[in-house]
Amino acid sequence: QVHLVESGGGLVQAGGSLRLSCAASGRTFSTYAMAWFRRAPGKERSFVAAISRSADRTGYANSSKGRFTISRDNTKKIVYLQMNSLEPDDTAVYYCAADPTSYGGDYWLDPAGMDYWGKGTLVTVSS
Repeated sequence: QVHLVESGGGLVQAGGSLRLSCAASGRTFSTYAMAWFRRAPGKERSFVAAISRSADRTGYANSSKGRFTISRDNTKKIVYLQMNSLEPDDTAVYYCAADPTSYGGDYWLDPAGMDYWGKGTLVTVSS
């Protein structure tokens, strides 16, 4: 089992940056691909980025590509999401999730396929 706790959210002006962290507990962290999703006000949860078990492959939503970077440290059991050039449309609750499948990179993940979720961290981008 994997327990996930996100942190790093907050209020930032448009054009600014934030780094989200997702700390995991449990022995099997390195056996999961990891992903970030977000839920904007009034919208469904949507894919943001994903990273393979060994961090050699990543994938991004079109809205994230070029601005966000996902990374992980299996020794520390942490997944990061570096977000640059933030826009008001990035305002959302951001969730990390554990994917039991082998992630091949460059495609979006379905939230229904995730095994574990954190409770989320709120990111608010002001204009």
